[in-house]
Amino acid sequence: MPPPKNSGVPDTSISSGLHSSWPPTAPWERKDGASAVSEREGEAQKSKPTAASAAGMGPAKPSTTQETSTTKPKKSKLRPRKAPITLTPKAVEQLQGLFDSPEKKLIRVGVKNRGCSGLAYHLEYVDKPAAFDETVEQDGVKVLIDSKALFSIIGSEMDWQEDKLSARFIFKNPNITEQCGCGESFSIS
Repeated sequence: MPPPKNSGVPDTSISSGLHSSWPPTAPWERKDGASAVSEREGEAQKSKPTAASAAGMGPAKPSTTQETSTTKPKKSKLRPRKAPITLTPKAVEQLQGLFDSPEKKLIRVGVKNRGCSGLAYHLEYVDKPAAFDETVEQDGVKVLIDSKALFSIIGSEMDWQEDKLSARFIFKNPNITEQCGCGESFSIS
């Protein structure tokens, strides 16, 4: 009768007893107990006395010279921030006419998801600015920019256009990558 298939292989199952090599040694530890770090490396890691403490003057103290106490942190120079949107004189004139009403309201410019290209400008009257709205003031006219639309609108120019069929605000936006044929909606990348 032939011997079993696993007859010469040591038993390594979980149910077997613990081996004498447990716990395993870390790769950096030597089996004979000696340090694996060379003497030179061990010497290099020890702190060495300075010349002042070797001469008997006591431990060396950190220097507190005028140089370290007079250095000032550099102040960053903030440049004035460019307005996220500019208004043409025609747009300012039209907005002033809208704001002359007895009810004091503000206009918020935003974008909505609609149209064939994805986004369309949205203007609405509001009583007060929302928490994160950006305020643009030009020639005495305040316009709010919706914080969610700021990325889409930044760098744009708002203009008023009148022709035989319509009168409306138009936006010249340098961020537009695609625009639908009617000019109502746009997309940015």
